[in-house]
Amino acid sequence: MAEYQNILTQVQIRAPFYVGVEVPVSGPYVRVGKPRFSYLLGKIGDPQVGPIYFGWLGVASLGFGIAAFVIIGLNMWASVNWDPVQFIRRLPWLGLEPPPASAGFCTICPLNQGGWWQITGFFLTISILLWWVRVYARARILGLGTHTAWAFASAIWLYLVLGFIRPVIQGHWGEAVPFGIFPHLEWTNNFSLTYGNLFYNPFHMLSIAFLYGSAVLFAMHGGTVLATSRYGAEREVEQIVDRGTAFERGALFWRWTMGFNATAESIHRWAWWFAVLTTLTGGIGILLTGTVVDNWFNWAAKHHVIAG
Repeated sequence: MAEYQNILTQVQIRAPFYVGVEVPVSGPYVRVGKPRFSYLLGKIGDPQVGPIYFGWLGVASLGFGIAAFVIIGLNMWASVNWDPVQFIRRLPWLGLEPPPASAGFCTICPLNQGGWWQITGFFLTISILLWWVRVYARARILGLGTHTAWAFASAIWLYLVLGFIRPVIQGHWGEAVPFGIFPHLEWTNNFSLTYGNLFYNPFHMLSIAFLYGSAVLFAMHGGTVLATSRYGAEREVEQIVDRGTAFERGALFWRWTMGFNATAESIHRWAWWFAVLTTLTGGIGILLTGTVVDNWFNWAAKHHVIAG
């Protein structure tokens, strides 16, 4: 058996190009692009790039997504009087703000009072939802499980809570999140201060626990597979149904260090649930804030979460 030690992928396969399994494809869209090898991508994964299948769902999703991106960029550029130097220099601080609270829940607000934010949000939401349908449809056509689509749906849930569901319940768009790097972070900080410190929100606590737990689980799993790859640990599907020496050694290591180990299959279920529950519980926590609970510090003191 060949043995080698690796941190990144040290062995790159240069087999004949593989165009993928045959799938029923209707309409004019087919896989596009000639396959090629990328040495740099091969350092972290499969070196083959392409061919790519778009389909009408992919084309429509990219179209709406690009439209949203361009609208955000042009509004940010306009905010610095179309100065390219200031645009690049101040880009992290630039943002596209939602309609003010005074505008209420206007269906179509004036463009300079949040209307561009509404148009951008509409395009971006359509883009994301179309991409979810594409992910689900591709999985079904390829005969895969739909785990990726439902994990993506959990992230979409948080996105919709922040930008649509909660503002609708609150009755005005001013509760929504602006587009931009630091404007987004400032919104998060102000949101926490307004509602009595989000850290006392139990669903926020769960979300952070699942977030850090995901990082730990993926690090543990990735480290274990790399550490035992000399014994074929990267062939995880085979190791699930016919446990070989790679996962035997990994299981022994974790039993010795923490008294418990996951299997080649269950580690992926653990990681999937931790990742999904990060955004699922986070969305619940945001939805409850300002609607059911006005001040999380007072709530925590009342329910003896903290001494108060």
